[in-house]
Amino acid sequence: MRLSLVVAKAQNDVIGKDNGLPWKLRDDLKHFKELTMGHYILMGRNTFESLGKPLPGRVHMVVSSHENANTDEVLWFNSIFRAKKQAERLGETELFIIGGAQIYKAALSLVDRIYLTDVHAEVEGDAKFPHLSVKNWKVLSEKEFTKNENNEFDFTIKVLDRR
Repeated sequence: MRLSLVVAKAQNDVIGKDNGLPWKLRDDLKHFKELTMGHYILMGRNTFESLGKPLPGRVHMVVSSHENANTDEVLWFNSIFRAKKQAERLGETELFIIGGAQIYKAALSLVDRIYLTDVHAEVEGDAKFPHLSVKNWKVLSEKEFTKNENNEFDFTIKVLDRR
């Protein structure tokens, strides 16, 4: 099973503000939906709560120190490792880690692939992505998007594999 990380980050590494996204990038959200649909997505409790409700068509794996009851759509774990093992047992082919900052920091050394949205702006925020050393990653693809009525900023979606 491939362990992947999905993140949109600004040039100053900001990924969030007030438990939400600090920009409006409709084309990036469309990409996220297409990428993760039908898969398991792993996140921290704050990220899960920021969604408001489970995203359709995906099983949510939430890592938290708080105990919660599992449902058909949401499975709770006390570690990334246990969530990953359960996804493997359930036959998942690619588990997507979707945030937040603490989960990204803990998972960065474990992932095989990064789906990175580079937002071409510096924005204010209270959550940052950990430093990403490009020497450890090979760019497989890049797609440019320009600012328009759907996207507040120019951005690039990259697929990176660990070297």
